[in-house]
Amino acid sequence: MNGSIEIINRLSQRWPKGFDLTLDRIGRLLSALGDPQKQIAPVIHVAGTNGKGSTVAFLRAMLEASGYRVHTDTSPHLVRFNERFRLADAPGRSSFVSDEALTHALERTETANGDQPITLFELLTAAGFLLFAEQPADVVLLEVGLGGRFDSTNVIDNPLVSVITSISLDHQAFLGDTVEKIAFEKAGIIKRGRPVVLGPNPDSVRAVIEAAAQRTRAGTLHIGGQDWTSFEENGRLVFQDGDGLIDLPRPRLPGSHQIANAGTAIAALRACGLAVAPAAIERGMESVEWPARLQRLTQGIIHAMAPEGSEIWLDGGHNPDAGKVIASAMADLEERVARPLVLISGMLTSKDPEGFFEAFGGLARRVYAVPIRNSDAAWPAQTLAGAAKGAGLAAMACDSVGEALGHLRQTWSGPIAPRILICGSLYLAGEVLAENGTPPT
Repeated sequence: MNGSIEIINRLSQRWPKGFDLTLDRIGRLLSALGDPQKQIAPVIHVAGTNGKGSTVAFLRAMLEASGYRVHTDTSPHLVRFNERFRLADAPGRSSFVSDEALTHALERTETANGDQPITLFELLTAAGFLLFAEQPADVVLLEVGLGGRFDSTNVIDNPLVSVITSISLDHQAFLGDTVEKIAFEKAGIIKRGRPVVLGPNPDSVRAVIEAAAQRTRAGTLHIGGQDWTSFEENGRLVFQDGDGLIDLPRPRLPGSHQIANAGTAIAALRACGLAVAPAAIERGMESVEWPARLQRLTQGIIHAMAPEGSEIWLDGGHNPDAGKVIASAMADLEERVARPLVLISGMLTSKDPEGFFEAFGGLARRVYAVPIRNSDAAWPAQTLAGAAKGAGLAAMACDSVGEALGHLRQTWSGPIAPRILICGSLYLAGEVLAENGTPPT
């Protein structure tokens, strides 16, 4: 077992997982560490319910294509904790933090915290700031963990730009039971005098963000669908704002929702004034990677378990709006190349499975419900199968993804091999990538 895993296991046993939303603990810990968050490169801060990770991925791809040195903090990880932190190696290049560097940073945060109350996420956030402060970069991409106002990343006073992606219902126990309440929490990353970019959202969300920007005396607010727009035309991505129009290749990430995420990232770059030429934006569209977001598995152990000739897709989306987006992407694939769709799904108990599955009505032939091995907060497979049936889908419970694929392989008799979507949780996606032998790199 490597050092970073050992210390994270120890910290996980000593301190609670999850979130306890306040800035008091992280502020105290960062002060004890010498306030590394004040010593890092300029920050692009990204919040949102859906799409914030993809938006960060687009930002990194475009900035690195332009030769910038970029640090990145995202969560959660899929297979290894190291995935949360990418460190700039050289202009235009970055890689996951090494086990040695992550272990050292975590040891320092543990020592500085002492016996004070803290959460694992706060310790990881502080470790990230240490890593970013001690290795040169031009830009830091900082993804909010949960909410915004009291998220432990929200200790940045002067971001280059605050970015808010699509907002919908999720984490209601922490953030509120309406999209307007959730939008208010996300708007907490808006800072006085600093520009704000809002991705395409309903009018009610837009109103909350506009009020927050006015109340905070933020810089210019750039609203998707109003001040800028991105759309697909003739298989290309077109971005347009007050400065003109950019004609680009369609993003490498599949799904029509990535058009909006790419547009949000482009708008953020233009709002914060970083010099990124159209050619670098184009290269970013072609090179962007973001695992477990409509990722197609074309090889590996899991892939080999499926009926011969099957397509296997993997996505970690887990709330009803994400279900609609993923179902829309599957419908687009169905229009291009028709195949029967089968879901293999595992979900956490904090999610709304029936709301997620409803989006697949009339589209999915069957749902195989599976447990999530590495989580003690997952729906039992039988309960999840019941939720799928409640959404009008045929469903059965299995003990694992492997068992579901084995059952499918033994019973499939159609003339066309199925399109298999493994979905419902990033934790399940991580298990699949690890078992398949294709972890993120």
